[in-house]
Amino acid sequence: MLHLIFQSPLETAVLERIDSGDVVVLLENAVLRALQNSSINNTLTQQLCRNRLCVLSDDIAVRGIVPDELVKGVEVIDYAGLVELTVSHPVIQSWT
Repeated sequence: MLHLIFQSPLETAVLERIDSGDVVVLLENAVLRALQNSSINNTLTQQLCRNRLCVLSDDIAVRGIVPDELVKGVEVIDYAGLVELTVSHPVIQSWT
């Protein structure tokens, strides 16, 4: 399953509902939670053991975030990568 998370602040309760092997894309202001100094840094680091976590490159650029500021292991994808994920995952859950 593909999870598109727009919610900010990102609640750990949302992350707890994500099954192992699912892919998570943080979009819009939710990308702020992927920063290394975020209060859910440890939760995201643990999540990376079970899930692929991504942020959209345009969303971090607009917010002045560089990839080195993100939790280690979070992938930066572009719109083509987002489209590829949506095509390869028939079930998509949006969290707004």
